[in-house]
Amino acid sequence: MKPGIVNPNAAQVRSLQKERGIVLVTALLILVVLTLLSVSMFRTFGLSERIAGNTREKQRAFHAAQSAMQYAEWWLTQGNGSAGTTCSGLLTADGTTPTTQVCNNAMTAPQTAAVPWQTSSGASLGVAYTPPGMTVAAAGQAGAYAASARFYITPLGADPADSTGNSQLYQISAMSTGGNNVAASVVQSVYSIKTGVVDAGGL
Repeated sequence: MKPGIVNPNAAQVRSLQKERGIVLVTALLILVVLTLLSVSMFRTFGLSERIAGNTREKQRAFHAAQSAMQYAEWWLTQGNGSAGTTCSGLLTADGTTPTTQVCNNAMTAPQTAAVPWQTSSGASLGVAYTPPGMTVAAAGQAGAYAASARFYITPLGADPADSTGNSQLYQISAMSTGGNNVAASVVQSVYSIKTGVVDAGGL
């Protein structure tokens, strides 16, 4: 190259040499952003799995509580409705000689009480019922329940909708847990039992 002649590409070569460091910084920034995205996605997947597990346990607790409530309703229809007695402990509806009873001392807010239900002195309360196919294991093994379902029957008096006065209302509260006591469900129903003679017509 002759002296005094300027290479027109020299400025472009110097510019490219300066920009090589910017490519490295840009690549590092993109790598950091991708790392943050992947970490947040990993946390989201873990959270989704925990939510799914909790939902499953809540559904298991709900179905077991429903089963206990339906058993209590059936038990009332077998001629077991009464004014009730004072209940202060845990009975069982399981086995060949179930000891289910109507309790005339109503529970205080069973839907908000800690589960499993207890008396003020710490004794277990209600009637324990283990639905068919339910496995109870306190250790919380897979597919098992932390405790048996329970129900509590309270008389509410005459049914105002029955003009004959032959119907009695009963409140049934039932609770159950899932694999642990955290996943719990409490259900309630008001059940009407009608007694008396029904004229089926001339025989």
